[in-house]
Amino acid sequence: MDKSEVSLERMRSFVRVAERGSLSAVARELGFGQSTVTRHIRELEHAVGVPLLTRTTRSVTMTDEGRRYYADCVQILRLVEQAGDEARSTRGAPAGMVRISCTAAFGVRHVSRFIFAFQDRYPDVSVDLSLTDERIDLVREGVDVALRLGPLAESSMKLKSLGLSRRMLVAAPDYLAEHGRPARPQDLASHQGIRMSNIAGSDVLVLQGRRGGRHEVPFAGRLRVDHGLAAREALAAGRGIGPTHLWLVDDLLAAGRLERVLADYSPPPVPLNMLIVPERSGVARVRLLVDFLAEQIAQIPGIERPQPRGRQS
Repeated sequence: MDKSEVSLERMRSFVRVAERGSLSAVARELGFGQSTVTRHIRELEHAVGVPLLTRTTRSVTMTDEGRRYYADCVQILRLVEQAGDEARSTRGAPAGMVRISCTAAFGVRHVSRFIFAFQDRYPDVSVDLSLTDERIDLVREGVDVALRLGPLAESSMKLKSLGLSRRMLVAAPDYLAEHGRPARPQDLASHQGIRMSNIAGSDVLVLQGRRGGRHEVPFAGRLRVDHGLAAREALAAGRGIGPTHLWLVDDLLAAGRLERVLADYSPPPVPLNMLIVPERSGVARVRLLVDFLAEQIAQIPGIERPQPRGRQS
């Protein structure tokens, strides 16, 4: 093996192709031409003396040798990055890229401004913020940290609970003046509901009573949307009643553009979690951003801090 042909750049190209399964996607991600990525893989395979990837017209997969080599490359690249972080830490200036995926409406309303503040504090850190409500594969997409609302499936990612997001029913004063104010959950069946089309079972609204009890009521209307910001606009425009996270509409409530409806009843709160790729959790800039976001998110209206776990005997 010609060790001079085994470079970090070629390793990075191989690792990302192995994770994404696409030469063209990695070329776009790294800012190279696809021919450059192909050349990196070919030269690396020549250097190590075995085929690392199997290519077809539709996919790229790792060979058995490629899987073993991939695991070693990941460790090497992580050590190189951590060594760079430690060297930069001697001058107190973390630098480099952090990639974040965040639920879209939450990212627009709150997380983006937290990132601005973080970069003001650490000007050498670049942030790539991806806003999506899809549950993406963090490793495959090259994401370091993800902020997610809702229950999570089993995952190999490190999980940091940020608390529960409180929800409530709201409507615009003009809507309530025209259609009346519901006095009990069953009254919602005769109102226009603003529903989320990307949430299963949104035609039935589940409410918890302040004094206990669970209520399931039919929930319908002429408008369905697939984005929280669209629901916010619809509610403010007086198109109906809808369940919403407090953080999504706290400013509209304060300004009197929305009012709470059925204050003794609320949809169940939703878990808010941070997922961190384990191999990235030790990188200084990632760790700093994780801690910064957790501190800032705790101050958002409607985010109830997680209760500390009791000691186990």
